[in-house]
Amino acid sequence: MARGKQYQAASGKIDSEKSYNLEEAIALAKEAAFAKFDETIDIAVKLGVNPKHADQMVRGSVSLPHGTGRDVKVLVFCKGDKQKDAQDAGADFVGDDELIARVQDGWTDFDKVVATPDMMAQVGKLGKVLGPRGLMPNPKVGTVTQDVAKVVKELKAGMIEFRVDKVGIIHSVVGKKSFEDGKLKDNITALLDTLVKLKPASAKGQYVRGIYISATMGPRVKLDHSKIVNEL
Repeated sequence: MARGKQYQAASGKIDSEKSYNLEEAIALAKEAAFAKFDETIDIAVKLGVNPKHADQMVRGSVSLPHGTGRDVKVLVFCKGDKQKDAQDAGADFVGDDELIARVQDGWTDFDKVVATPDMMAQVGKLGKVLGPRGLMPNPKVGTVTQDVAKVVKELKAGMIEFRVDKVGIIHSVVGKKSFEDGKLKDNITALLDTLVKLKPASAKGQYVRGIYISATMGPRVKLDHSKIVNEL
């Protein structure tokens, strides 16, 4: 794949054969970010699991200590008093039947979806709209709940959901280039700590097999994953 001069120049700052400690990797990823906007810092974690096996499907959520740097639009499907709870907590869109019909028609101007358990029979009908975007509420990641206020606040503050893809990799946002290095370190450590705790009992051999971080437009930086995991 052909790369532009800026990308090539940024890549020249990174030794692709070297595994960096977390502090070095964060500094390099930020230094190699060349776009004029405040680039997102992303992480990719290769896990030693087979997602084809249900008992090795790694998914969950974690509240990043310093948030993601994004303005997250939260939609909540609920009824009665729960609607006021969601609105008071900062939800951007709250409703039941009418809101479900709107989404069913193709409207998706939101980033996260929360639902109370009593709404899931109807929300399940939105699978074709929400599923491909990774937006379907799920009790395993805390987005199907009676305590909608708590979850809305967490999502607004920086709670992220993650799910291993078909080749065993977790992709996630961990902040912005403008974040202080220490805040990015805290966010990355929080995510990695959660992933390690979610290791499936059936996963054999080395669990965390690779970690890379990069800015939106920049080259990836390889981390010394064994050392980092051992220090968690």
